[in-house]
Amino acid sequence: MRILFTFIGGSGHFRPLIPVARAAQAAGHTVAIAGAGGRRPEITAAGFTAFATSEPRRHAEAADRRTVEIPDPEADVRQLAEGFARRGARRHAAAVLELARAWKPDVLVRDEVDFGTAIAAESLALPCATVLVLAAGGFLRKEIVAEPLHELRSAYNLPPDPELAMLDRHLVLSPFPPSFRNPRFPLPARAFSFRQTAASPADTTPRTPTVYFTLGTVNNTTDLFSRVLAGLWELPVNVVATVGERVNPAELGPLPDHVRVEQFVPQELLLPQCDLVVSHGGSGSLMGALAHGLPSVLIPLGADQPYNAQRCVELGIAQVLDPVTVTSEEVRTTVSAVLADGAYRRAAERVREEITALPGAEQTIPLLEGLHGSTPQRS
Repeated sequence: MRILFTFIGGSGHFRPLIPVARAAQAAGHTVAIAGAGGRRPEITAAGFTAFATSEPRRHAEAADRRTVEIPDPEADVRQLAEGFARRGARRHAAAVLELARAWKPDVLVRDEVDFGTAIAAESLALPCATVLVLAAGGFLRKEIVAEPLHELRSAYNLPPDPELAMLDRHLVLSPFPPSFRNPRFPLPARAFSFRQTAASPADTTPRTPTVYFTLGTVNNTTDLFSRVLAGLWELPVNVVATVGERVNPAELGPLPDHVRVEQFVPQELLLPQCDLVVSHGGSGSLMGALAHGLPSVLIPLGADQPYNAQRCVELGIAQVLDPVTVTSEEVRTTVSAVLADGAYRRAAERVREEITALPGAEQTIPLLEGLHGSTPQRS
């Protein structure tokens, strides 16, 4: 079977596909992954055949990366509707349609917000599975993306789909523990939850506590990094921070010996030795922490991060700080409180146990194989 995986956006949309794609390869299927041109090196480095759905482009630097932008939930919703469901979907529908006609996949597997691939799949009468990338749910709601997707369906002469069944008509694969999903936004009926990687407990050997600090790969500002690090370095903990490729660690000035700052370190190498994670609440960073039973202090910056942060508070696994107003003193007292209160760690460990009990990615493959030969039922 030939399986074409597609994603739109950055690493946070690609990485949830990797376990399923590797499991498909291990089962003997032919796999390729399509994403933006700038993502081809990342795809090939992960060991996959890569196809570009656009020309590589140089990302313009933000006008000022020194200060954090005020979160704007309405702007995030507009970006989802206009950037992903309108412009991005139109671009990906055309690119994936052309690629699929040439490569001839039997099944398409798209990331949750790659709406264009769903259009291409229906146009070609190919089954299309979806891998969720938004852990808590709530950010992507059908009413937000309905107008641009209805327009795009019309442009491809597809029949009306008033309920947007195209988004979850076939298999939906969720690489998140079901309890983390906000019950106000339940998983689709055809959802199958699986474990991305082997969950494991953190190192409990008596030692100086270690705190990992990350703001992901996109919204990194030296101002927020400096405030958080200033709060962390006064605590009796070791600190490891990753700032992403757009920030030079030297910009943060001299730091104490117990504070290590790198552009990137694989989470799987760090988390087993950590006791707490300070992050933006991105789905990938958060699930990495929970897979090791680690509580968090969250500083959500936008998109799905506030939804994840809210769910963490509801589950008792994190406290949340405001990225605009947070002070070093708030960081210090909040991190100290979460480390001292074992209830946060116990709540995170309950989620880790749930992750451990989930089926592995290899168990998604029979479900994908079951789609082979099926024809999408048009609305």
